[in-house]
Amino acid sequence: MDGPKFDENNRRRKALVHLASIDPMELCNEAKVERCRATRDLRSCGRCVQRILTSCGHAALCEECRQRCDVCPICRIPLPKTNSELPFRLYYECIEAGLISKRCDDRLQDKENQLVSDVQRLYYMFDVALENNLVSLLCHYVTDVCMDESAVSSDPVIAFMLDEKVVKDWCLRTFENIVPELKVIYNLSVQEMNVKLSSLMKVSSKLAGMSKVLEGIESSFRGSISAMTQDLNHLQESILKTKQHLEIMIWCIRHQFLENVRSRYSDFASWQSSIRERKSAAVKRAWPDPLNCKSEVGEQNVSSLFIVDALSNLDTEQGYKVRDEEELEALSLQTNSRNSFARSRLHGMQGCYPFENLRSAVDLLFLQGNPHLVVAKQAILLYFLFDRHWTLPVDEWRHIVDDFAVTFSITRHCLLESSVFYLLDDHTDEALKEAICLLPEIAGPTIHPKVAVALLERQNSDAALMALRWSGRDGGATLVSLEEALTAVRVRVECGLLTEAFMCQRMICTKMKDKKHIHASGVVKDQSDWLFWVEILVTEICCLCIRRNLIDRMIEFPWNSDEEKHLHKCLFDFVTDDPSSVVGSLLVVFYLQRFRYTEAYQVDCKLQALEEDFISKCQNDEISFKIKSMSHWRKGLVDRGVELLPDVLQQQMKAGSFPEIGSENRPAKSDLPNTQEPILSSLLFKNPELQQGGNGFASVLH
Repeated sequence: MDGPKFDENNRRRKALVHLASIDPMELCNEAKVERCRATRDLRSCGRCVQRILTSCGHAALCEECRQRCDVCPICRIPLPKTNSELPFRLYYECIEAGLISKRCDDRLQDKENQLVSDVQRLYYMFDVALENNLVSLLCHYVTDVCMDESAVSSDPVIAFMLDEKVVKDWCLRTFENIVPELKVIYNLSVQEMNVKLSSLMKVSSKLAGMSKVLEGIESSFRGSISAMTQDLNHLQESILKTKQHLEIMIWCIRHQFLENVRSRYSDFASWQSSIRERKSAAVKRAWPDPLNCKSEVGEQNVSSLFIVDALSNLDTEQGYKVRDEEELEALSLQTNSRNSFARSRLHGMQGCYPFENLRSAVDLLFLQGNPHLVVAKQAILLYFLFDRHWTLPVDEWRHIVDDFAVTFSITRHCLLESSVFYLLDDHTDEALKEAICLLPEIAGPTIHPKVAVALLERQNSDAALMALRWSGRDGGATLVSLEEALTAVRVRVECGLLTEAFMCQRMICTKMKDKKHIHASGVVKDQSDWLFWVEILVTEICCLCIRRNLIDRMIEFPWNSDEEKHLHKCLFDFVTDDPSSVVGSLLVVFYLQRFRYTEAYQVDCKLQALEEDFISKCQNDEISFKIKSMSHWRKGLVDRGVELLPDVLQQQMKAGSFPEIGSENRPAKSDLPNTQEPILSSLLFKNPELQQGGNGFASVLH
């Protein structure tokens, strides 16, 4: 190595060692301009002092005055007579080492405002620390100087530099200088950007350092609300967004924005068409939503895709839309994605999918929204990559996805999860089979609840049940939301596990009731919440059993009084719409099985009225004959049961003086005295028609 180059590197090394080892409090003194205090013609010299005296460490004499002075003007300590060079002050040492431009220092000499000049010199030393990975020095300056209440000074310049605002303003100044630099690079071609990769990586390191410094400042304002905290949060979000966007851009540049990797879609229009088909298929296969159905029976839940939900969460829940009056600095970095940004403002983020290209996806996701959602944004970008390439040969695109995961430390679980989300959105059978194959690898407590819903909607209830059980949120040991409870019940009924569905809803509602009683204060409101859960779950079981022709099994379960009224309402509402079905007769059997002949009699009377009205309007003789036969068998069973009641009750029933079904004062128990119940039970087992309960009667009706 030649001599001049060696000397230059040696000076840089010494300057950086000096900067790294200096006490943060001393940075203020090093940044302050010191004037020569030697007396010339009865007045001070006043020249700028660049070196410090070795005997006492004071910056008190300029080069010329040092030659003729014998003592320090400040402390009066004698100066050595040797002609050896004195060490530079830190700021000038950085200039000599080439860490700070001499041209910048010359501009400072022309400034008349000393405060501006001193603060600017401090900023230059901050810049040197940031450029050379000495961010820890800046963090120590914040914690040991700015946040130290005992760090005070009578010098107004030093006192100003001890405040956090100085560091915050430096971060803002540095960030405002970085954005135009990035903007120039982002407007280059892919090949030209590839040449600038080392510069981009250096900028990324700077942004990461500034973010850490701002975190230290924010910790001192934690819990307070002021204009300073709002400015800090705004600046921190802008820096984080720019950093995250830059990291993704570096990855995209290395892969040339996938220009050399073909897409499975012929053009953007065909991709849009595919998304429309998926959305349409999702709406068609959606189950009725009892939580949103107000008046219309069978109203469809507007089912959405995983990608739509993810983008909507960014859009609505996290304040993803940017307000016009607060346009963030980071947004100025978008170049060829202006149309996409306009679309996001009009239709939200969900209206922007599919993204026009990889560059548009990166700009939309990482230049907007909450920067703390970076993991969710990366998952959406992974979804985009899977969607773009899935049906192509794996060798063409798998290395891209794997490199993305390695670059951003994405775990295999998250990688497979994004893949499963895409496959469940894809309405083809091949995608569904692949999703089911991958399901065991992402199974666990963190699995998304919508996975089971999507599998159920895709008519694969067995896989949905396994997903629920793997998650541990299937209505067993853990408390779940009402939507999850509804899914747990639906899946079990669809799998034919009717008894398990009954026990599941009972367990969930009991836990809900106990939880509310323990933790809540408003008892009346809590009771209504719990009863609402009972209504939703019991009604859902009834509707599913009607659809799957399982009413005869369902009515055998030990329903309690809270559940029973919803069972009665659901079955009776159904038979009101369709008097030709056997559902009404099975409701009568429900009461007969429980020896509640009064209620069975009431239901039978109402059914007969409905059936007579239906027959009078029906033009089909076969259906009329079926209804008459069913009514005849049912009335015979009811009459036999009524004959077992005491004469007084029989007379009241014939007179029509009995409480309405579902009355609050009427207990859900047998009409017979306890002494008669065993006798009746023996009669039931001797009667071949009554012995089979609901199953026997259902077989007669069918």
